[in-house]
Amino acid sequence: MSEKRWSERFEGAMGRLAVRNHRRPFQALLLALVLTALGGFFARTLTLNADFVGLLPKGFPSVQDIEKLRKRFGGQGNVVVVGMGADPEVLKRFADDMAPKLGALSEIRYVSHQRPRAFFDEHSLYYVDVEDLVTIQDRIDARILWEKQQANPLFVPLVEEAPPSVDFSDIEQKYTGRANQRLSGQGDLYYINPTERMVVLMAKPRGSAADLDYSKKVVSQVEDFLAAQDLSPYGPGFKTAVTGTFKKKIDQQRVIVGDLGSASSLAMVLLLAYLAFHFRSALSVGLTMAPVLAGLGWTYGFVGLAYGQVNLLTGFLAAVLGGLGVEHGIHLLGRYTTLRSEGMSSEEAVDESFRHTGFSALIAALVAALTFLSLAMSEFRAFREFGIIAAVGMLVSIFSYVLLLPALLGLATRFGWSPRVQQESAAGPLSLLARWLPRSYRGVGIVVGVGVLALVSQAYRISFNYDSRTLEDYKQASAVLDQKVNDILGYSQTPVVVLTDSSEMEREVVRQLEARKAARGKESTIDFVGALADLVPKRQDEKQAILQAISAKLSKLDPERLPEDTRNTLVRALNMAKAKPFTQEALPTSVRHQFESLDGSTGGVVLVYAGGVSLSDGEGTRKFAKEVRGLQMPDGSQVSAAGEALILADILDMVSREGPRILAAAVLSVLVAMWITLGKLRTALICMLPTLLSVVGLVGLMSLLGLQFNYLNIMVLPVLVGTTVDAGVHLVQRLGERGADFVSVYAETGRAITGGLLTSAIGFVALILAKHPGLNSIGDLANLGFGINMVIVLLGFPSLLLMVERWRRKHGATPEEQSEQPAPEA
Repeated sequence: MSEKRWSERFEGAMGRLAVRNHRRPFQALLLALVLTALGGFFARTLTLNADFVGLLPKGFPSVQDIEKLRKRFGGQGNVVVVGMGADPEVLKRFADDMAPKLGALSEIRYVSHQRPRAFFDEHSLYYVDVEDLVTIQDRIDARILWEKQQANPLFVPLVEEAPPSVDFSDIEQKYTGRANQRLSGQGDLYYINPTERMVVLMAKPRGSAADLDYSKKVVSQVEDFLAAQDLSPYGPGFKTAVTGTFKKKIDQQRVIVGDLGSASSLAMVLLLAYLAFHFRSALSVGLTMAPVLAGLGWTYGFVGLAYGQVNLLTGFLAAVLGGLGVEHGIHLLGRYTTLRSEGMSSEEAVDESFRHTGFSALIAALVAALTFLSLAMSEFRAFREFGIIAAVGMLVSIFSYVLLLPALLGLATRFGWSPRVQQESAAGPLSLLARWLPRSYRGVGIVVGVGVLALVSQAYRISFNYDSRTLEDYKQASAVLDQKVNDILGYSQTPVVVLTDSSEMEREVVRQLEARKAARGKESTIDFVGALADLVPKRQDEKQAILQAISAKLSKLDPERLPEDTRNTLVRALNMAKAKPFTQEALPTSVRHQFESLDGSTGGVVLVYAGGVSLSDGEGTRKFAKEVRGLQMPDGSQVSAAGEALILADILDMVSREGPRILAAAVLSVLVAMWITLGKLRTALICMLPTLLSVVGLVGLMSLLGLQFNYLNIMVLPVLVGTTVDAGVHLVQRLGERGADFVSVYAETGRAITGGLLTSAIGFVALILAKHPGLNSIGDLANLGFGINMVIVLLGFPSLLLMVERWRRKHGATPEEQSEQPAPEA
């Protein structure tokens, strides 16, 4: 049996199924009602997960590492309390007053409001190597000898020499950048910015920011605590604010949920408005929307059953699938109305509509589903889930139309309803185009072709934007304030963490990372590395003996005989030389807390702070990830770094690596599917031509407009392949019918194609108005793509078909070939 015969049998089956539902509407409606109830039941507990970690597979190494970190240390970040609007002394008093009260809250482990500078200054010489301590001792010995010589009246120097310096700042400079110095900080003892008139307190929660419910709980507890405080003692203009990782997570979730609601509502309003304009009939709008709404209910029931939650991309699929689903209704109901106007009965019109237009819609849905499934090849969980859910949604949409639309039409017909014919008027734009194109197709084809070629010639200039800051709402008050907090601290609040099993491993990790930093020099992305074991220096007893000797010798110098700057150095050195050896327990509490696990144990963690790059800058993050990963221990084992920055690096690497492969798979799967369903490779290629030109043209237009791909909007390309190819299918299929003339087919099908593209774009239009910049970029690219496709499929593609048909006539096509070509005129 030929492929063409197979497709004809499938067409017949669709027509018969639609007729059956038309004859027995109540059975079809009951089945639809049951399915909708089940969909609602499984979708009732769906939640939105906007966490970065949720975008990667659970089995991914970086995801497993961060889960280990969260279980052991409760995740990263703080709830940061900021006091604002007072003089420095008042700000310090506020910090001293609030720190113990905040620390007493049930969900707060500890609060840090002062730098641990006093301890590290006092013990700073213990962080100096023994060899350098001996050098300091030698300098002091030389100065003491010189002082003795100057005090001896019998000593006559042969050459006037400057007194030996006891300054050892050059030696201290060698150790600049070590964890003890960076953690002790610069500037004021408090985390304060006098210019901004703000002070910072960092409260460490017991749980993880990845748990949104917990984040809301701890932030609410802190905000309620602050609201209950009497701030009048700190001045009339004094106020407080909350920021930090936990607060930003909540704000980001709130923005996305708000965008989700507004985008879905806006898409629904725009769809209804367009359908009302398109059909001029309230009942026709209802007949088109009912299958769409039912299909969405079934689809999200599947999502609830399969995943239990939606992510940043899949949360907005309702708006997108709604627009794509309505397109089928426009074609089917439009064809049904036309056939009724030609004198067919309702049942005959249903049979004919679903036999031909319905089969074209099925092909389009299958092609779109295959395209979406190409996204399921990605390891990027957001793309994979988007692809699977969208594929299911497309197939469910066709099923809902076959089940519901004939039944609703049958029911409406029983009550005496007859569709009002909405024919394109003779002066309508598409009717004018239908009559004008056969006369001007050469000029139109040349103009559109040159324009497309111009865009294609610019496609090579496209670039990828790795900066994730352009994809998040950094205008939120908490995000802006959090950056000011980082500036006050002098380093990021969320370092990357390396988990270890012993103090020896901690020291080895620190040694290797510092060696990498030194080897890369200015190119290094590491700011500093901190570990509890490394904060307790080795050979303390040996160093103490040297320091005691230094102290004894310094005490012999008369400070009054020294220059003022040297005198200050002497007093400071004398105080440092008196410091005693110390253990981990003697470290400042605020420092030890940073290395404590949830059960209170310390150690087993190395903190790696990025420097010279922003961890929101994807390119810098990728370099940082390479520098901190792949640490090989002496026993042959490897240790892993964990952190959201590394999650972002993995996402960027994955998307940039998989993007071309996914697009190629989408194109090939569409081509094969159309070849099988349409019966001929040539026909499949012709139908795909407008889509392929649109995609390449979009890339060229992006270059001209200065737009870039990012790890979210790159999925628009395969989506466009699947959602625009049906326009070519409908046009070629209708023009290929026996007796079809160009003017009538173009006016009717072109109107449906225009409506389909507009409704497909509506779901993405809603994303343009979202507050989330990443979603905006998806909406921008998708609608540019739909716009280019509309120009090509309504002007360039018909002109090309007319050129081919005229060429065939001129050069003598075979009767079979002529029968497959549309007549150019009525």
